[in-house]
Amino acid sequence: MKNHIIKFTKPVLLAAVFIGGVYSCEIQENFDYQESGIDGKLEISAWEFIKRDTSLSMFESAIVRAELQGFFSDSETRTFIAPTNTAFSEYLETNSYASIDDVPLPILRNALKYHIVNDKVLFTDPKLFENNKPLPYSTENGQTMYLSHNSNFIGLINEGTSKQWEIYSSNIEPLGDVVHVVNSIVYFSAPSGDLNVPDPTVKTDTIYPIHDTYVNGGSQSGVNFGSDVLLKVKNVDGNGDYDRKAFLMFDLNDFDEEGVITDIKLEIAVKFTHAKGVALDLYAVQDTLWNEMGLTFDNATFPTDDPIASLTTTKVSTFNYDLTDYVTGLGGMQRVAFMLDGEAGTNETDEFGSKENTDFNMPMLIATLGSGNSFLELEKNNGFSVNTGEAFVWNSDVLEISGASNGDIIYTVEGIPQNGWLIKGAQTLQVGDKFTQQDIDLMNLVYINNGSGSADQIDLSAKDRVGSVIEPFTLEILIQ
Repeated sequence: MKNHIIKFTKPVLLAAVFIGGVYSCEIQENFDYQESGIDGKLEISAWEFIKRDTSLSMFESAIVRAELQGFFSDSETRTFIAPTNTAFSEYLETNSYASIDDVPLPILRNALKYHIVNDKVLFTDPKLFENNKPLPYSTENGQTMYLSHNSNFIGLINEGTSKQWEIYSSNIEPLGDVVHVVNSIVYFSAPSGDLNVPDPTVKTDTIYPIHDTYVNGGSQSGVNFGSDVLLKVKNVDGNGDYDRKAFLMFDLNDFDEEGVITDIKLEIAVKFTHAKGVALDLYAVQDTLWNEMGLTFDNATFPTDDPIASLTTTKVSTFNYDLTDYVTGLGGMQRVAFMLDGEAGTNETDEFGSKENTDFNMPMLIATLGSGNSFLELEKNNGFSVNTGEAFVWNSDVLEISGASNGDIIYTVEGIPQNGWLIKGAQTLQVGDKFTQQDIDLMNLVYINNGSGSADQIDLSAKDRVGSVIEPFTLEILIQ
């Protein structure tokens, strides 16, 4: 029968005499093993402790599925961070998994291995006595975990990084090991700034539409709405009376600031959206000869190519589209025109302020410009090898770019691996996601093979905050 073995009344250190205070713990009655006092020492293995505590039943199931039981019962000395059932339930919900069996096995195994510290870490250890002084420890997945405690002697995981956690129950000592119980699945997340914050020398410049309007199908297909204070979008089944598409035109020559465009976005103020969570697509329009006082549904040139940008509608005050790749790929400053259209047949109403609207900001293109005077150099692109179904933690021997501070060298994922996942902290990176050289240097990136393939690759580009760019390149992965 499973039992709740130990319940601590406070998430504190057990060795009260050592820390100069008195804290109590409750020993659950009717357990079928011999405990050895109030110092947290148990006469059973860590694996037996986990199996007997009902609050850790999901942790037990995850360990069994990942076939990691040996770590918890062998003769090696380790520290285990034990997530409760609450922790696993939150993890599954956050990542849209129905159960532990739905988590890809390599991802589950890597996550669990981060909870195995290759050292015996008791907060009563003199080297850990000073509060808020995190010390690094290696984990079984190859990354680092920082352990410390605060002034109230509550244990902390990864204090000083981008994400830290409090330990719920500390210093449980099954035979030869240590267990600390937490109410979260923990992970390493290197400290990093906002990747969208520019260098102080970087400038921004904003331009506004020279024309904007919307067109309406059905019985109003010949009506012009160029003087309307709103831009209206609604994609209905067929060309009905409420089928609406918005058009905007800008002249990129209106940008006054000099420099290299490093980022450019279209920002439109939202007056109303149903926010159904459907796509709102932005298309490039080849025709730039129209004007807002003459355009109608009947004479508009509708694009036939795929959208150049898209977003999912939500209840926010502005919608923003990243147009960096589109604009920098034009090869020069010129007039550009766009069309906004909703996801086909969704019948969602979206309304935005036009340049005639005095109550909302008019649409705008906002460019970030750097000097372009810096020079980045790809120093190392060695790739790496990984065993089938296992994980590899990146470091600067794998990939390194010089020419700026490591926090200002920003990589963009141009192509994701086909036989695995690239993980940063708790995030599975997708095309367009970013990380820095600092993430690499601090071993904040993990590649996990999905158990297939003999090779894989990740396509990346890089830039710094002042305009220097390294064009897309490939990092090669050997799967053994």
